[in-house]
Amino acid sequence: LIFVQVALVKNLSGNIQELLDESAPLMNSHEANTAIFYSITNAQMGLAGVGFGDFLIKRVVADLKDELPNIKTFSTLSPIPGFMRWLHKQSDEDLLNEKERQGLSKHIAFTELKDVFEKSNWYENKELAEAMRKPLSRLAAQYLVNEKRIDRALDPVANFHLNNGARVERINWLADISEKGMRESAGMMVNYLYKLDEIEHNHETYRETAVAKASGTVMNSMK
Repeated sequence: LIFVQVALVKNLSGNIQELLDESAPLMNSHEANTAIFYSITNAQMGLAGVGFGDFLIKRVVADLKDELPNIKTFSTLSPIPGFMRWLHKQSDEDLLNEKERQGLSKHIAFTELKDVFEKSNWYENKELAEAMRKPLSRLAAQYLVNEKRIDRALDPVANFHLNNGARVERINWLADISEKGMRESAGMMVNYLYKLDEIEHNHETYRETAVAKASGTVMNSMK
């Protein structure tokens, strides 16, 4: 009915192309310390919207713990599908602070931040990409943690994992440079961490208050 794809790795993965590289050497599962959930797929169209995903993730975590006790970290490598759609609705005055605007002006003669994205390969300009990294990462963190639709996260993938008790652990810069990844999220992806002793508390807090749990690194990136 629904299945989750899992990669067993050492430490958090921050790039989907590297994670799916079929030419990469295989790792012995007993040497891994981290399970990365990178795809959750509903195989039956008629079951769209049915909440099996939360049950499945908890079941996978339990099974992995029993089979591979060396796995200590359970995380996702997830897309941010609504980020660029949200960003394009904002004004530059709302997006950039003065320091960020000055920093970017050294690399591009732009009228608005959004003008950069008219060139799909903008990230290949290394100086421009490095100048964009901090402001875009900050905005992605703000979008995932703070932006709401009524009583849930605006981003649908964020809402799914936060409701299941995960926390926003890390924003990954240029983690998916596929056409879709650049179009939807400027190439960024996010790790949602399922910390076993926090899952129930995070789930209840999110359902009651819509407050998204996030790591200190993510929270600091918004300052």
